[in-house]
Amino acid sequence: MEHRAGRPGVGDPGALAIAAAVAVVSTGLLVVAVGQGWLGPDVGRGANFCEAARDGFVRQPANTFSNAGFVLAGLLIAVRAGRSRPDAVMSPTAATFLACVVVLLGPGSAAMHATQSAWGGHLDMLSMYLVAGFAAAWAWVRWTRRGTAAFVTAYVVCVAACEVVGLWPDPVPVVHYSGNLAFGVLLVAAVVLETRLWRRGATTLVFGHGVVSLTAMLVAFTIWLLTNAGMCDPHSWLQGHAVWHLLCAVAAYWLYRMYESERRVVRPPAGV
Repeated sequence: MEHRAGRPGVGDPGALAIAAAVAVVSTGLLVVAVGQGWLGPDVGRGANFCEAARDGFVRQPANTFSNAGFVLAGLLIAVRAGRSRPDAVMSPTAATFLACVVVLLGPGSAAMHATQSAWGGHLDMLSMYLVAGFAAAWAWVRWTRRGTAAFVTAYVVCVAACEVVGLWPDPVPVVHYSGNLAFGVLLVAAVVLETRLWRRGATTLVFGHGVVSLTAMLVAFTIWLLTNAGMCDPHSWLQGHAVWHLLCAVAAYWLYRMYESERRVVRPPAGV
């Protein structure tokens, strides 16, 4: 994919300014929504993630405030996006968009844990779909050598498909909720395509960054499973689900580092 128009120069602060604005506005809206009760009553959404609901402004403090890790990860991505090299496959525009999506994971997930409301749960899942959809769509358009329009279309289709799958009312094995299954399928598809892209060798990238991201995600998922199996203390400030948030933030950051490192391979003409 070629995305050269509008490329900011090295050190351009635009990406960080945009991501920071998204962070401030989305977090501010969340605080007001929680305070005003806009997300609805506590229906126990997210209560399965161990932490006991507390009285007060935030129902699950550890699981709520650990989402600051996503905001930090998104801002770090934005800092690096503003320093993007001219020969990078991922444009600053795409990188800035990813930074904003990662930032939104924070208030999106916090909406559920702060309120345990149905609308908070919807925002939590949507934020997850936005990230997984990006990973799958970005891998697919690079694998098929398509452009920006194809990426946008694939991205919308991925997120919409997750929303539709999430309507399935019955529990599913291991991950319990159909939306979690859709999220996981997109991530697995992204991993498979990224591995095939690396083996194809049409570009160069630091594949080790992807390994770090995948490792953090697998450890996070293991902790997520253990927490859901009841291996936790509901009244502790150290919550396995909070660790899941932090490790997922690490995974998102290192996934971007892999994207950032990608360069096209320039092969000499035949016979030279």
